Amino acid sequence: MPVVRDLRVLLRLTDFRRLLAVRLLSQSADGVYQVALATYVVFSPEKQTSPAAIASAMAVLLLPYSLIGPFAGVLLDRWERRQVFLYGNLLRAVLAIGTALLILASVPDWLFYVSALSVTAVNRFVLAGLSAALPRVVDQDRLVMANSLSPTAGTLAATAGGGLAFVVRLVSEDSDAAVVLLGAGLYLCSALASLRIDRRLLGPDTAVEQPRLIAAVASTARGMTDGLRHLSERPAAARVLVAMTLMRFNYGALTVMVLMLCRYAWYEREQDGLALLGLALAVSGAGFFVAAVVTPWAIGRFGRFGWLVLCAAAAAVLEPALGLPFAPVPMLIAAFVLGFITQGSKITTDTVVQTTVDDAYRGRVFSLYDVLFNVAFVGAAGVAALILPPDGRSAQLVVLVALIYAGIAVTMARWRRISDTR
Repeated sequence: MPVVRDLRVLLRLTDFRRLLAVRLLSQSADGVYQVALATYVVFSPEKQTSPAAIASAMAVLLLPYSLIGPFAGVLLDRWERRQVFLYGNLLRAVLAIGTALLILASVPDWLFYVSALSVTAVNRFVLAGLSAALPRVVDQDRLVMANSLSPTAGTLAATAGGGLAFVVRLVSEDSDAAVVLLGAGLYLCSALASLRIDRRLLGPDTAVEQPRLIAAVASTARGMTDGLRHLSERPAAARVLVAMTLMRFNYGALTVMVLMLCRYAWYEREQDGLALLGLALAVSGAGFFVAAVVTPWAIGRFGRFGWLVLCAAAAAVLEPALGLPFAPVPMLIAAFVLGFITQGSKITTDTVVQTTVDDAYRGRVFSLYDVLFNVAFVGAAGVAALILPPDGRSAQLVVLVALIYAGIAVTMARWRRISDTR
C-alpha cells in the first residue's frame, strides 16, 4: 500500500521518528483524558447527568482550541519547541494527577472543570508546536508526505487512547480517577520522549528578530479580521464554511442526544450504557474513515458543491428515519451515516477553502474555520441542553436537525446553480 510505503520511508529518518513518538504519546493521552472527562460527567453513578453538564464538558474540551489557537503561534515563535513539548507535557501530567485527586475528593463541579480546562488549554501549544517543528526533521521533498501522515497517525493514536480509556473505565473500581491517571502517565511518557530530541533542533530560528509580544498579539488579531474580510470576497469558500458550520452544529446536537440515551434510556446498568457509547463512537469513526476513501471519487463524480448537496440531502432523509425510533440499532446506523456525511463534507470544505482562498490568507482563514468548527459544536450542546428531556428522547431535536440538513441541501443546490451560470 502507498501509505505503508511512505510511512516506511519517513520512519528511516531518526529525528522524524522521535518527533512522531512525542505526537503519538501526547495525542493518545489526549484521547484518554477526553474520554475520562466525558464519562465522568455523563456516567458517574453518583451524578444525575443533565444535558447542561454535557454542554459544559464540551465547552471545556473545545473552547480552548478556539480561543487560544490563533495566538499560540505568537508564543511558539519565541519558545524552544523541544522545551514546549517537555514542559507542556510535564505540566499536563501534573494537572491531570490533580484532576484525579479532585475526582476522588468529590469536589464541586466548577473546580473539576477549572482543572480540566487547564489541561486542555496547554494542548493547543503542543499540537501547534508539533506542526511547526515538522519541517525541521523532514526535508522539503518529503514534507507533504509527512504533513499527511503525521496528523493521521496522531488521530489514530487519540482514538486508540480513547478506546483504552473505555476499557479501563469498564474494569476499574475507581474508574474515573484511574482513567485520568492513565492519561497523566502517557503525558509523562511524551515529555520523556521529547528528551531524545536535540534541544536546538526544532527551532525556532533565534537569528530572526521577533516583534514585541504585544505588537505580535495585536497583529494576530488584525490578521484574523483581514482573513474574515478576504473570506467575504470569496463566496465559494464562505458558503461552504457556513454549510460546514451548520453540519457541525447538527453533529454536536445529536452527540449530546446519544450520550443521554446511552446514560438513561436504553440500559439500567451504567456499564452497559458506557459500552454502547463506546460502540457508537467506534461506528461513527468508521464512517469518518469510509468518507476519507469515498469523498475524492465522489467530488470527481458530482463536483464539490454537488457532493455537499448529496450529503446534506441524505442526512435530511436518513437522520429522522433512523433517529425517531430512539432504538439502539437504528441509532448505531445513524452514527455511521452521520460520521460519513460530516467527514465527507469537511473534506470537501477543506478542498474548497484551499483552492479558492489566496495563499497569503489561507492560514488566517483556516484559523477562523477552526473557531467556527469548535464553537458550532459547543453551541449545539447548549441548544440541546435547552431542548432535551432527561432521558434524551426528543423528537423536536431530531426534526430540527433534519430541517437544518434540508435547508443546507436546498441552499447549496441554489448556490451551485448560481455558480454554474456565471
